[in-house]
Amino acid sequence: MSTMVRASGLRGYETQMWQLGVDPASLLQRYRIAPGTLDDDDALLPLRSVLHLLEASAATTGCGDFGLRLSHNQDITVLGPVAIAMQHAPTVASALDTASRYLFVHSPGMVMTVLPVSSWLPGAAEMRFEIRAPGQGGQRQALDICLGDVHHMLEFLAGGEYGLKAVTLPHTPVASLSHYTRFFGVPVHPAQAFGGLHFARETLAINLQAANVALRRIAEAYLATHFGDPEQSVAARVRQALQRTLSTAGGSKAAVANLLGMHPRTLQRHLAAERVSFEALRDDLRRDTALRYLRETRMPLAQLSGVLGLSEQSALTRACRRWFGRPPSAVRRGA
Repeated sequence: MSTMVRASGLRGYETQMWQLGVDPASLLQRYRIAPGTLDDDDALLPLRSVLHLLEASAATTGCGDFGLRLSHNQDITVLGPVAIAMQHAPTVASALDTASRYLFVHSPGMVMTVLPVSSWLPGAAEMRFEIRAPGQGGQRQALDICLGDVHHMLEFLAGGEYGLKAVTLPHTPVASLSHYTRFFGVPVHPAQAFGGLHFARETLAINLQAANVALRRIAEAYLATHFGDPEQSVAARVRQALQRTLSTAGGSKAAVANLLGMHPRTLQRHLAAERVSFEALRDDLRRDTALRYLRETRMPLAQLSGVLGLSEQSALTRACRRWFGRPPSAVRRGA
């Protein structure tokens, strides 16, 4: 089954296309998004189609910061019922935890992780965002929208006390980096291991003045009743843990099992019951990550090998020949 995303994620798309001098109808038709679908925030669209649409829209309009511009038209309400629970959380930390736990309602292919200690900027906290669409390399514009949206959400929740310090991008932008620094108002660092917002830790402790305990309980009860829990799949949890351990521990089974609070043999039994192997999950993640970085960044191959948890560049070359039938340099040229 295709991974879906709510149409609210494309809020303002058609208007922006017209403003840039392009009729959006042909692109929507090319990626099989029916006319009028975008008028319904709750309509579900194939995530892969949306990723292709956004990349093609940026290329067609010549607007390399298409995603950033689109996020100007969006706010916390794009998350629908999740937004209600977030707005009535007691603190910013609680609101972000709610978003992290229930983001699958918006799209199971999107994952937000809040780290109280930034993996990139000493003394800061980190909000890391990932889009998981296996086999789909182009994510620049969609990830820009997501980071822009979360940035707006934090501005809304924390007000003037939101202390953004830096932004990391897992790609090399098509547009000038000055567009990004102007949008976020802080240094932006491309071609990093993860896309994330790095902000003052004190931001997490900010109390939300408009919080209403009763409304929050109603919203969470609605979410719990109407939507299943995607974390029931051990394979999904392993893939999420691999995202965090791939570059540091090589994505070892022991490291992942430790993160999940399991013995490695117990983890293996759960995966066998789901008819998948740990090695296959890790290989799939490495392949998808390699494809995205080769297509969207100029990251040196030796550095990319480290991001993938491979011992040396020659291991990356062998893996690319197995995955794509050609060496990494040829995959990059073919992007």
